[in-house]
Amino acid sequence: MTQTKNKRPEISPILMAVLKGRLEQIADEMDATLFRSAFNPIIAEAHDASHGLYHRETGETLIQGKSGLPVFVGAMAFAVKSVIDRVQAKNIVIEPGDIFIFNDPYEGGTHLSDFKLVKPYFIDGELFCYLASVGHWHDVGGNVPGNYNPVATECYQEGMLIPPVKLASSGVINQDIVDILQSNSRLPESLYGDLNAQVSALELGVKRLSEILDEYGRDIIEGVLDQLKNSAAQLMASYIRDLPDGCYSADDWLDNDGITDQELMISLDITISGENLTLDFSRTSSACAGPVNISRSTCIASCYVALKHIFKDVPANAGVLDPIDFIIPEDSLLNVKRPKPVGGYTETILRVIDVIFQAVANIDPTKSNGCAYGTINALSLAGFRENGSRWVMFSFFGGGHGGNPERDGLNHGNAPISTATIPPLEILEAAYPIKFNQWALRQDSGGAGLNRGGCGSVYEIELLEERADVFLFGERGKLPPLGINGGASGSLSEFYYPGTDGKPTCPPMVSKGDGIKLEKGQKLLLKTPGGGGYGNPKERDADKVVEDVRLGYVSTESALQDYFCHLDDKGILDLEKTNKLRKVL
Repeated sequence: MTQTKNKRPEISPILMAVLKGRLEQIADEMDATLFRSAFNPIIAEAHDASHGLYHRETGETLIQGKSGLPVFVGAMAFAVKSVIDRVQAKNIVIEPGDIFIFNDPYEGGTHLSDFKLVKPYFIDGELFCYLASVGHWHDVGGNVPGNYNPVATECYQEGMLIPPVKLASSGVINQDIVDILQSNSRLPESLYGDLNAQVSALELGVKRLSEILDEYGRDIIEGVLDQLKNSAAQLMASYIRDLPDGCYSADDWLDNDGITDQELMISLDITISGENLTLDFSRTSSACAGPVNISRSTCIASCYVALKHIFKDVPANAGVLDPIDFIIPEDSLLNVKRPKPVGGYTETILRVIDVIFQAVANIDPTKSNGCAYGTINALSLAGFRENGSRWVMFSFFGGGHGGNPERDGLNHGNAPISTATIPPLEILEAAYPIKFNQWALRQDSGGAGLNRGGCGSVYEIELLEERADVFLFGERGKLPPLGINGGASGSLSEFYYPGTDGKPTCPPMVSKGDGIKLEKGQKLLLKTPGGGGYGNPKERDADKVVEDVRLGYVSTESALQDYFCHLDDKGILDLEKTNKLRKVL
C-alpha cells in the first residue's frame, strides 16, 4: 500500500473486504443498540429502524448495516440531504455533539411515524460524514392512535410534523424539544424511551467510527467508501447491460384511497439502453385525496428495494442508483407535497415493487418472481385500562411471498420493503389487553404455479378490556397479488369485525376501516393474502403437490383443480398424479 501526494492510497482487495465488514459492523451495532433499548415493540421486536453513514455534502448513503430496513437506503439519503440544505439555507453552525431531529416525510421520505436523528461527525474540526438513525415511533399524535389514519385528507390529521431542528447542541439535549415531542404523543414514555435509544445508537456509532479512523486513518477510510460506491455503480451497470435493450411495461392497482372507493393505477415503463435504466411512472394515477400518496424520495427508495430483490448481491449504498433515471411527475400520487396525506406509504410502495417485478418478468422471467402479498395490514387498537391508563396497540401482519424461479414463495413472511419481523404474539399479548385465538397459515392462499406462492395467514384477535377503537389500513382486498410466467394469483385480503347485529362485517372500503368499536370478548378476524405463483401449475412435480396437501398448505380440491387437471381436456384429471394423492389420503 503506497501513498502519493493528492492521491488516495492503494487498497488491497483483502483490506477492502476487511474494512467493508468493519464499516458495516458499525451500522449493525447501531441497529442492535436501538433494538435492545427501544420501548415500543415495532422497533424492539419488529426492527422497524435503520442506521448508516452518509456523505457530508450530498447525504448519499455510504454504509448501511445488514439488519436495517432496505427502504431506508434511498429515503435516508434524502433525509440527510434535507438537514444539509437547512444548515446551508439558515446559516446554522454545526459542531461536534450536535444532533438534528425531524420526521418531515416530504423531505426525508416515508411517513410521520419515522423519526430521523442526524449527527454530524468531525475529524480535527472538519466535517467528515453524518451518522443517522431512523425508527418507527409508536404514536406521534394525529387523529388515529398509532398514526395509520385510513381517512386522512391532509398530513396534519396523521400526526405532528417536525422540520429538521437541533435536538442537541454540543452534546447538550434541548429539553424543550423533548417536551414538545412528548406533549404530542398518547404514549410519552414510549416516545422518550425510543428517542433516548436512538441517541445511544448514534453515540455508539461515533465511538466505533472513531476507533476505525484512529486505526487506519482518514485517507484509507475515505478511499474505501469511494471504492464501495464506485463498485456498486459498476455492478448495477453490468446487470443492466446484461438485459436486452427495449421498453417494458406493467400496471397494478390499489383498492382505493380510503376516501373514494375507486381503484388507483400504479404504472411503470422500464427503458433499458446499454448500461442505463429509466423507470418512468408517468402513466400512474394523479395524487389522491386519501393517505396512499407518497413523496418522490419514498418512491425512489422503494425502487431500490425492488432492484435489490432482483439483483441480490447489490450493496446497500447510493452507487446502486447511479445508472438509473427516474421519471415521477409532480402531479402523480408517487410525488406529492405537503399537505397531501402520506400515512399509508407502505401500501403504495409495495405496489411500486410489484410493478417492477412484473415489468422485469416481461424482460426475463428467470430474474423475477410472483408478487408478494402486498399489504402490511396496519392494525391499531386503542382504549383505556381499568386504572385509566391509555393503551395503544399498533402492529403489522405477514403474508405469502411470490414463487420464484428456484423455489416456492415464503409462507407467512414480512413485507418485502424491509427486513423487519412480525411482532411475536407473546409480546403483543403481554403488552396489550388482547388474546390471539388464531395465528395460523391460510390454506389455499398461495397462487398455484410450478413454484407455488407462499401461504398467507389467519389471525383472530379477542379483546380482553371493556372496549376499544379499531382502525385498519390495508390493501389487496379487491385485486390479488399477481403471479408471473403462467403462475396464478394469490388470495385476496379479508377483514371481519362484529357488526351492529353481532354478525361478521367487512369495512365499506374493504381493506380500510375506521370508527370500528369493539367490546370485551368480541373478535377481529384478519386473513392475509398469499403470494403469486411462478410458472405453469400443471408442470409442478406431483410429489410436491402431495406434500403441500399433507402439510395443509393446499386443500385436496385445489390440488385436483389447479395442478392435476389437464389444461385442454376440460377438467379431466391426470390419473397418475391423482393416484399419488389418493395414496396419501
